[in-house]
Amino acid sequence: MATPKAAATSNLGSSLAVENVQLLASEDFKDIPPRYVRPEFESEEILDDHSIKIPVIDMDKLVTGQLGYDEELQKLHLACKDWGFFQLINHGGIEIIEKMKAVTEQFFSLPLEEKMEWAQPPDDIEGYGHLFVFSEDQKLDWADVFFLYLLPVSLRKMRLWPEKPIHRISMSLFRLIEINLGVEPGNLSRLFDQDCKQGIRLNYYPPCKHADKVIGLTPHSDAVGLTLLVQVNDIQGLQMKKNGKWLPIIPAPGAIIVNIGDMLEIMSNGEYSSIEHRAVVNYQTERISLATFQMPDLATMLGPLPELVDNNQPKFVKMSIEEFLRLNLRNRLDGKRLLNEMKLKY
Repeated sequence: MATPKAAATSNLGSSLAVENVQLLASEDFKDIPPRYVRPEFESEEILDDHSIKIPVIDMDKLVTGQLGYDEELQKLHLACKDWGFFQLINHGGIEIIEKMKAVTEQFFSLPLEEKMEWAQPPDDIEGYGHLFVFSEDQKLDWADVFFLYLLPVSLRKMRLWPEKPIHRISMSLFRLIEINLGVEPGNLSRLFDQDCKQGIRLNYYPPCKHADKVIGLTPHSDAVGLTLLVQVNDIQGLQMKKNGKWLPIIPAPGAIIVNIGDMLEIMSNGEYSSIEHRAVVNYQTERISLATFQMPDLATMLGPLPELVDNNQPKFVKMSIEEFLRLNLRNRLDGKRLLNEMKLKY
């Protein structure tokens, strides 16, 4: 590992330090600390119809152009348009992903004092701790996280990851999305290549005997272009909002779960939509996952692609990627509130 004292990236936000949840979960407490009790989520309906599943996209058919390419490309378009979530299989990244999973499990199994060597500094979001905590009385998620920027490589603080983890897969997806949106090759994908930013969030959700009273990750949409999520162990907990109800997502073996972020909704001028999602907690077993986030360079202007603006009617205001991320990282998670505030009213 590189030293934790490596040079910091541009400071986009910070989060207050709170109690370590992994340590808290190991205590034999009778009642959950009040800051973790989330009664607002207890009554929300969960879809238990196992026949309703997010689309599964076969990457091999799309990159090799083999029989079924056109059908799979259309399937990808409908997954982005109607679901905002899909599972990606045959993506060719198994070896790298297995290494990332092993490192993630290794990190969270370290003694607390060793993990705290990578604790977030007071003025940054990178490191081990929590995100989106801004007040001493704010309700908290039942989770610990390690957030890190992986790209550009020159600013990476921890150098045990592959040079471009999952970046190749995300770039292939952006090029396919260009085709489906009908934009010139490169007009979208180039924004997420070269000097792009890629972040990774390692998530540790301890078990909780009052799991129905806590939330692992508050409902939200991701601020980024695409999120690629990998289930590190076999404990399910990710749910997306579908028709006002929560749909559990059951990962297929070896699959990457992909979801549309706010930036891609803006760039597509609303053709594709980011989707509210959350993580719930298991009563008996820890859940571990990792997610990578694909973003353009901070200086890039964020707005609808000109080719997708009909009758000169953009649906969103323009601002820089840096400004948008600062707004996101300095406000608590709250569904799609921030994106909705960016919508233009005619």
